[in-house]
Amino acid sequence: MVSKFRKIMHIKQVLTLAFVLAALPGSSFGEDNVDPFLWLEDIEGEKALEWVKSRNVESLEILQTLPEYQPLYDKNLAVYNSEESIPYPSIRGNYLYNFWRDAKNERGLWRRTTVEEYSKEEPRWEILLDLDELAKTEDENWVWHGADCLHPDYERCLVSLSRGGADADVTREFDIPSKQFVEGGFYLPESKGGAGFIDKDTVFVGTNFGEGSMTASGYPRITKLWKRGTPLEEAKTIYEGKTEDVAVFSNLIHTAEKDYPMVVVTPTFFSTDYYLMRDGELKKLDIPSDADLETIFQNQLLIGLKSDWEREGKTWKQGMLVSIDIDELLQGEGHVSVVVEPDERSAISGVSRTRDMVLVNRMEDVRNRLDAYSLVDGKWVARQIDAPAMGRIGVVSTSEDSNFFYFTYTDFLTPTSLYQAEGVSKPELAKSLPAFFDASPYKVEQHFVKSSDGTRVPYFLVAAKDLELNGKNPTLIYAYGGFEVSQRPNYSATIGMDWLEQGGVYVLANIRGGGEYGPAWHKIAQRENRQRSYDDFYAVAEDVIDRKITSPRHLGIRGGSGGGLLVGMLFTQRPELFNAVVCQVPLLDMKRFNKLLAGASWVEEYGNPDDPGDWAWLQNYSPYHNLDPKKTYPRVFFTTSTRDDRVHPAHARKMVARMNSMDKPNLYYENTEGGHGGAANNRQQAKVQALSYTYLINELK
Repeated sequence: MVSKFRKIMHIKQVLTLAFVLAALPGSSFGEDNVDPFLWLEDIEGEKALEWVKSRNVESLEILQTLPEYQPLYDKNLAVYNSEESIPYPSIRGNYLYNFWRDAKNERGLWRRTTVEEYSKEEPRWEILLDLDELAKTEDENWVWHGADCLHPDYERCLVSLSRGGADADVTREFDIPSKQFVEGGFYLPESKGGAGFIDKDTVFVGTNFGEGSMTASGYPRITKLWKRGTPLEEAKTIYEGKTEDVAVFSNLIHTAEKDYPMVVVTPTFFSTDYYLMRDGELKKLDIPSDADLETIFQNQLLIGLKSDWEREGKTWKQGMLVSIDIDELLQGEGHVSVVVEPDERSAISGVSRTRDMVLVNRMEDVRNRLDAYSLVDGKWVARQIDAPAMGRIGVVSTSEDSNFFYFTYTDFLTPTSLYQAEGVSKPELAKSLPAFFDASPYKVEQHFVKSSDGTRVPYFLVAAKDLELNGKNPTLIYAYGGFEVSQRPNYSATIGMDWLEQGGVYVLANIRGGGEYGPAWHKIAQRENRQRSYDDFYAVAEDVIDRKITSPRHLGIRGGSGGGLLVGMLFTQRPELFNAVVCQVPLLDMKRFNKLLAGASWVEEYGNPDDPGDWAWLQNYSPYHNLDPKKTYPRVFFTTSTRDDRVHPAHARKMVARMNSMDKPNLYYENTEGGHGGAANNRQQAKVQALSYTYLINELK
């Protein structure tokens, strides 16, 4: 039986099809292979925005009138605005800093308190900056992007504010004692990049210095030293990169012993050159270009290896965390020490540092443990932190001045808890989320399935304990599969309320391309091998079908950004396998992605479409180019943001325009704010989530 939802959608799209076709230069790629929808790349062009407005009205009239929408929106907004949310702290000197949003403070408050006060149920906060008040006074749609504060007193900060949530932001110097922006202080106009303190009167700066100063990816190409009281134009150049580089940045790494001024050059997304500023000169660190400099501890560089490193007649294996003395390295010497050597079922998911310890967050079959490492007589000694097991652990904040730190624990059904710890002593519960939904009816299972090439792929399944295996359960699979980003168990009130409580089953797929099993898990699905990510996903989907949990009629998928590319390819390759697709802030046009905003920085991950050899296989992974007028597709829900200056909104716009030209029903919503996160405040976030789950519920029931 055709649902009311489907009938409404079909009528709406038939009525608007004539308008769409009249507005578009053509309905398909011409013989000259010219893209007929290039005009939608004009982000704020009048014609493009009129098209966006029309698509938004069409979709909102459908989704917001369905009975599920308003209750979901109200519940989501209550969660996002909840005063019971955890105020995550950032340790700076004697204070804990926090940025907070709620119903009364839509844009947010930057505030601080003491450790003692924070431990109370209702701490007293000192308000430093009210963004709602500032936005009103200055008539700007400010979104908080953070603050870099001068160690060790933290009384002067460089505050970053974004218009509408874009990656580009404005940098302004702020004085903590007076709670005022510094008149005549350091100031950078809107640009990608930013500044960081070296001392009170000197900053590193990377910004748009004028024509030719940015890379092809849209990031700073030049980094400089800027002295207080001098014009930005007179800042002294430290390093000048190439236009084809991804970015050039500078920063100051603080440790208990000394500070390390660094210049960081990223020739490609997965390669980095590190330069230490010493005695007025830049000295390049002789470490593998694809390695991560995780931190500096007691003059030791801690290096995460992404490939094997040949040194001292030995091979240091991919995935290891190793260390080497900086001074010895600069002299062409130095002995490499192994800190952590993961096995085939584990990986390192995070490295941080306190005064006397290195904290290493490890995954074993996508479940975390936290270890503290210290140097004893030149050898690394590990002690496990007494943290909860079987879920996700995240280090929230550390201090280079003490061994005090905060970390979180969560899993699918356990509300996030914040713990405070000092050294390796037993952590204490500091704060925890309330249970936003009743988890008692649900269970979590981890399964492993073989992909098409025999690779063992894990996934998590969250479902009702009394789940009936009849193939009719609405099921949502989420994955990412790119850039070595790991997908781990996490408590989500919206998944609980908007999906599980509506009778849905939730699946998190740990497909290749991510970092769940270290750099090899990522690299094996890069470039021409990306099909492995898709095949892994298909294996998970087919497994939940084989288990009689669901069937294609009741199976939906969701992904954002690189995950938007993933689900875009999944539904164009095998449309018969899914009945609903939520495709958020997606990458879809793989012919032009490197020419749109930050796209040039992702060539190493995906390939170079301007290279005929790369395009020969890359075109097979371009959803925009693989749409087939002869195929029947599920109704896809696309969401994006006008202010997304990372993944161009034209990816989603053009995909929808091309589908409309083929009379392929879809839904589209473009938020005018929000940046790459898709939302600039809690109301917008609640709206996007409510729209997405309203769509999924109605398509899959």
